[in-house]
Amino acid sequence: MRRRWKPLLAVALMILAAGGLAAYLSVGQSPGDVSNPDVEFTAPPEKKPPARESRKRRRVLWPVYGYDFARTHYLDVRLRPPFRRTWKRGGSKLLEFPPVIAKGRLHFVKNNGEAYALSTRTGRVWWRRRIARLNASSPAWSRGRLFIATLEPGGLVALSARTGRVLWVRKLPSRTESSPLAVNGRVYFGSESGTVYCLRASDGKVVWTYRAGGAVKAGLALSRGLLYFGDYSGSVTAIRVGDGRQVWKTGTTGRSFGRSGNFYSTPAVAFGRVYLGSTDGRVYSLSARSGRVAWTKSTGGYVYASPAVADTPGTRPSVYIGSYDGRFYALDARTGSVRWAHRAGGKISGGATVVGRVVYFSNLSAQSTTGLDVRSGRPVFRFGRGAYNPVVADTRRIYLTGYSSQYAFEPRRKARRRGRAAARRHEQRVKRRARAKQRAARRHRRSRR
Repeated sequence: MRRRWKPLLAVALMILAAGGLAAYLSVGQSPGDVSNPDVEFTAPPEKKPPARESRKRRRVLWPVYGYDFARTHYLDVRLRPPFRRTWKRGGSKLLEFPPVIAKGRLHFVKNNGEAYALSTRTGRVWWRRRIARLNASSPAWSRGRLFIATLEPGGLVALSARTGRVLWVRKLPSRTESSPLAVNGRVYFGSESGTVYCLRASDGKVVWTYRAGGAVKAGLALSRGLLYFGDYSGSVTAIRVGDGRQVWKTGTTGRSFGRSGNFYSTPAVAFGRVYLGSTDGRVYSLSARSGRVAWTKSTGGYVYASPAVADTPGTRPSVYIGSYDGRFYALDARTGSVRWAHRAGGKISGGATVVGRVVYFSNLSAQSTTGLDVRSGRPVFRFGRGAYNPVVADTRRIYLTGYSSQYAFEPRRKARRRGRAAARRHEQRVKRRARAKQRAARRHRRSRR
């Protein structure tokens, strides 16, 4: 019996070991990256030479988080370092999300629920209003109104952008930190209960809702009549903007048996694809039409960040995104291959922004903001303030979001030209005043005769 027992015990141990190894490989490990080169990709049209700017600069709005409704985080303007800081508006409360720009004002909300409107030219505070106890999102601007999602209490608040007056409040059964979209008289956003809302912008009435499989903390992206978002069940979904009906829903290829990552990253839509990051450590590219996974790119850490997607001169269409592995990546938008990677030396949690030919990101660990040349990844700008989301811009300045303060920067050449122009205007005013005094003195002498 003893002779028979030993071989049987050895066989049983081998079976258990094999089963444990299989379970580890199937559950504990994630599969390799995906590459489906036949998934449709809409190549951008050939770039035309930039037209010469007229004296009257075109007015630029930055109405939502991510600049446009597709959340590409890309503004094609001629703003490039070196910069000169023109103003600072300090504070002590955390600024997790960047402002929006409209009508010469920056509009943003601090984490303590205070909403602000600042002059883009001087940083002067036009108004401020306490609207909640906790906030973690950017407002949306549309037709003179601001729409702000709030965490505590959960809801959506509409303000007059000119005065900060509260127009209406829609209370919700759960919290929301989804930066809203406001377009064509409707407001779209998600909530922690997994409900996606469409509200009427005029009065906050619910038009339709959609129930997702998990919390929808990210913003929704809009392109060609579809809204795209990821959720905390590890799925990416496309629904119709008109009625909220589902078009497609795709699970990730992360760990099996429902152990895939969550999506906090706000998606960007471009070139017929949807791009976003996941806490499973990957960046995803999916077909915007069908939801089929085109490629995935693994990093060494969580990808909370929202991508910037741009087709800039001298580069291929690219996805720019940071990771908790301490690197900032430029990925080929079609294939997912790494064009270049910059070692930041700290966690990157917030989204990226491309302004002209420079991509900006904030380093949460170092609390700094860096600008890289989009072609080479070479650093061209660094500022020792920052945390989550880096900059927004118009045609004159970039506006940098620090940990608790807002800053404005202008190119040094433009700043010098503006300084010289201001000096000339001052000199002309002095001359006019002197001539006016001379004329008054002559009139006085004539009257005495």
